[in-house]
Amino acid sequence: MFSESLLAAVGDWPGIEEVHAPQGLPPARYNIAPTQPIAVVRVQESVARVEPARWGLIPHWKKDLNGPPLFNACAETVATKPSFREAFARNRCIIPLDGYYEWKADVSSPGGGTKAKGKGKKTPYYVTGPEGMLFAAGLWSSGQDRLSATMITTEATEEMAWLHGRLPKFLRQEEIGPWLAGEPLLEPSTVTGFQARPADPAVGNVHNDYAELIAEQPPEGLF
Repeated sequence: MFSESLLAAVGDWPGIEEVHAPQGLPPARYNIAPTQPIAVVRVQESVARVEPARWGLIPHWKKDLNGPPLFNACAETVATKPSFREAFARNRCIIPLDGYYEWKADVSSPGGGTKAKGKGKKTPYYVTGPEGMLFAAGLWSSGQDRLSATMITTEATEEMAWLHGRLPKFLRQEEIGPWLAGEPLLEPSTVTGFQARPADPAVGNVHNDYAELIAEQPPEGLF
């Protein structure tokens, strides 16, 4: 979810003199899936624009939307993979978010053993950053005459590896300018101090989109 605080936060980036949202600020969202609109920030000279983009990159050469959406780009291959290399070289953006969901499998069984990988119950977690809004490194394209974007991911940091093996490439404020200017910055994020709490399992259905999804969940009952 966003408010005027997003414009204020972008306005605090080094070198930014103006911030515009030509299509208005995006509405509050609590559950976003690939192919749906997300907010992206593109910068030209000293002017930042907050705009809606399809979450799932559409390269200029792609003729249709067949195949899985390109919503994540691995840092290890983004510079060379045909789907991303042109955007990596020319089209950088920032993807702002208040937090994100990650699912963790519970591999312990009631009898004290372990369940086969992928067979156990999964718990969704809502992850937030140390200082409010998070800014992820992204790429954009205008293929098929629409703005689309993807998010860079890296290996998880030691702090977050317990939850998942991958992590969005979150940028510190001083890294935003260099990223947009074309510097690689593909190493794991140096942002620390994340907080993760169980979220409502209803988040598994993208049609559920309400604030209670990210409310702190009570512990499960004993019986």
